[in-house]
Amino acid sequence: MKQRKFTLEEHEIPENWYNIVADMPNKPLPPLHPGTLEPLGPEALEPLFPKALIAQEMSTDKYISIPEEVRDIYSLWRPTPLYRAHGLEKALDTPAKIYYKYEGVSPSGSHKPNTAVPQAYYSKMEGVKRITTETGAGQWGSALSFACQHFGLECDVYMVKLSYHHKPYRKSMMNAWGANVYASPTNMTEAGRKILAQNLESPGSLGIAISEAVEMAAQREDTKYALGSVLNHVKLHQTIIGQEAIKQMEKAGDMPDIVIAPFGGGSNFAGLAFPFLRLNFEEGRNIRCIASEPTSCPKLTRGVFRYDFGDTGGMTPLLPMYTLGHDFVPAPIHAGGLRYHGAGVIVSQLLKDNLIEAVAHNNLEVFEAGVLFAKTEGIIPAPEATHGIATVIAEAEKCKKEGKSKTILFNLCGHGNFDMKAYDDYFDGKIVKHELSQEEINASIAKLNTPEIPSD
Repeated sequence: MKQRKFTLEEHEIPENWYNIVADMPNKPLPPLHPGTLEPLGPEALEPLFPKALIAQEMSTDKYISIPEEVRDIYSLWRPTPLYRAHGLEKALDTPAKIYYKYEGVSPSGSHKPNTAVPQAYYSKMEGVKRITTETGAGQWGSALSFACQHFGLECDVYMVKLSYHHKPYRKSMMNAWGANVYASPTNMTEAGRKILAQNLESPGSLGIAISEAVEMAAQREDTKYALGSVLNHVKLHQTIIGQEAIKQMEKAGDMPDIVIAPFGGGSNFAGLAFPFLRLNFEEGRNIRCIASEPTSCPKLTRGVFRYDFGDTGGMTPLLPMYTLGHDFVPAPIHAGGLRYHGAGVIVSQLLKDNLIEAVAHNNLEVFEAGVLFAKTEGIIPAPEATHGIATVIAEAEKCKKEGKSKTILFNLCGHGNFDMKAYDDYFDGKIVKHELSQEEINASIAKLNTPEIPSD
């Protein structure tokens, strides 16, 4: 019998998160204050985040210790399994070896609790009573709801309206864990009312929902804000994925030539790829790390590198990122977690330095990939995860064409059990190939009046 899965014991859960900033040849540029345009000090973030998370956001230490209480909660689902995709390999008739790290075994069904738990933990330690946040497809909102319930915190989630209606059972999960869930844009906030005044039928976006959550967090001293992607500390927490994967690949007697993960704001990709990039930095390996994004929201492949706001309302610090412009509202695709206008700072710098790669796939291509994976491996992937699978298939077919055997590892970041409307729409022929025109991208970027970053 061929070995299909490679597992670790609970005592093998990593004891530290890996901070890639320590190894980057070019450190990320600093965030800027939205009013003064001066580099931001940690004190400016204190109204939104616990001090411990701000310290992690600014840290250049290579490893940061995981609190024992966090590791204990991690053990509910970690270590997650690594699988060899024998069925997919056979279907593709490829000489490539394909592995996937499966994060869908977490309580909320995705990789998001890896950062939700420590964010809730540090908030609790500092006396916070309530956390506000946004969510696209609902994976982050459900993960934070789970974490807040564990620590006895209130949780208010602003869920992108499109996903609120497309994915009602994600909302039910959040409610089951005690969270309040609002369809964003709402009339509860100034940011939401402004958007609704412009378009009463707005489908919402992550940028809009972030503005609402930040605005509400700033109104109460006992409230903090939590973000599910983009920021450095979020990516830091997710590196537990790649650290486990390195141990599991060693157990398999293999090591990837190519590492692939879907890309929205960067936590998914960073979680798997950053520990393997460490091997490139430390050992001189040449592991290709590829981020997979939708053609309808292609900030890495077609955006510009400049300072921009993380939210639509312009309330957050200015971040150096690849962006389509903070006013950009992506097409209403089902991969709600990838409908974000900008890329995280660290990933943006790595891409600018050509240390990682990025590709984009259209809406039809990814569902074809997702259905093939479901048929061959038995797991129905979340729409976000199908983007990574599409890249895997492209690389595996390239191996077949070239007659080369390469080892491919990707992050199956979550299951699609609550995303079946997306698959219904695909089978009913309602999903169409969508790609932005250059004119649309230029028009969105032209609205920016944020600082440009001089080219090298």
